[in-house]
Amino acid sequence: MKMEIRSKTTFLVKPRTPEWKGYLPLSEWDQTGNITHVPTIYFFKPMRDLDGLVESLTDSLSRVLVPFYPVAGRLRWAEGGRLLLECNSAGVEFTVAESNGGIDQLGDFTPCPEYVWLVPEVDYCRPIWELPLLLVKVVVFECGGFTLSFSMSHAIGDGPSALHFVSEWARMARGEPLKIPPYFDRDVLASPAGRNGLHNLYLTGPEVEFAHPPLLLGQTDSVEERKKETTLFMLKLTKSQVDRLKDKANQLPPRNGHPYSRYECVAGHMWRCVTKARKHEPNQQTTLAVCVDFRNKMRPPVGQGYFGNAVLDVRARSYSGDLVSKSLGYAASRIRMAIDKVTCEYVWSAAEFLRQQPDWTIFQDLHPQGSHDGPFYGNPNIGVVSWLTLPMQGQDFGWGREVFMAPGNHEFDGDTLIFAAPDGTGTIIALLGLQVQHLDDFRKYFHEDIL
Repeated sequence: MKMEIRSKTTFLVKPRTPEWKGYLPLSEWDQTGNITHVPTIYFFKPMRDLDGLVESLTDSLSRVLVPFYPVAGRLRWAEGGRLLLECNSAGVEFTVAESNGGIDQLGDFTPCPEYVWLVPEVDYCRPIWELPLLLVKVVVFECGGFTLSFSMSHAIGDGPSALHFVSEWARMARGEPLKIPPYFDRDVLASPAGRNGLHNLYLTGPEVEFAHPPLLLGQTDSVEERKKETTLFMLKLTKSQVDRLKDKANQLPPRNGHPYSRYECVAGHMWRCVTKARKHEPNQQTTLAVCVDFRNKMRPPVGQGYFGNAVLDVRARSYSGDLVSKSLGYAASRIRMAIDKVTCEYVWSAAEFLRQQPDWTIFQDLHPQGSHDGPFYGNPNIGVVSWLTLPMQGQDFGWGREVFMAPGNHEFDGDTLIFAAPDGTGTIIALLGLQVQHLDDFRKYFHEDIL
């Protein structure tokens, strides 16, 4: 029987009590890069009694929106593609749906076509000032299981901020008090001169990170590559396989002396395997996009509870010939070289570079998930985002912990997300979007190159 998911009702949830209203400044990192909504799904096992599920979730949501009041606001455009965050308590969109199937029909929770019906639909045809910054959807299955999914605008917060919100919401749903109050002062990211409103230059070359990534040799744009059929699939690396990759990468003296991390080794392995599968010419340039959390790189470090974006995308660069002919340690070293660039001064410099630009729209990804015009990591490039250190699992809203969590569908060529499996065994799960024509070769290299 084909699974059907039917929406029952959609409504707005607003903060329980009135909060401050006005315009909240956004940082350069809130307004550039991906400013669309990022979907995440939590899967919960069948329960005998789900009475009060929606009432409990909406009641606790209205209470957590009091300290997290910007989440209930709306964005507005300003001059030059800048954005303003209007804190107006307009509310969070909440949808309740039901399914005639069982949650066990989703198998090992590998992303499938049904995922699109499990996450809230964001209508990007609406003006930006009408779009909720957070949309929530609950789907109750016939078996008694349910999914709880969120789509939060990246313009108001990155992964750590989104998970901070979700964990505090779960605490309130369990009847517990707020643990870590959020704060929204963007000055913690600014240079000392910037905090005083002075024009200060730290220009050390960050503008190269805002340039377009390499194209395939002989091509002038990426249009044809974007049109090719792409699929999303899930791979798992056991702890022993991850350890094997770390051993291989660290056979050569690591850059800066510190052993290469799980991320550097797994991302380097995937970069090499994707490049092999695509069969590049040796002189083809390729990049791997790395998302670096710079909270602890600032002076002083950004304190616990900061709600906003504190991440910066940088690129590891190589020639394809070097990448596939040299060891995994070479790939890991290129990734570390990119990460090491992100210092406090570099963040200030990159922010200053952006402030000088008259038009920020060229630095913004405004495309919804699934669009062929979306962010292009694709051939010859790749992006690997890490959720390995984020507290994603263990969200108990009063009905026990989830059995699995995953991002919503994202099928962009080369777009990769890695995160820890929920079983605590050290297994790493990788979700990768790749052109169908390269899939078999990638799988072959992915497993062979671990041995």
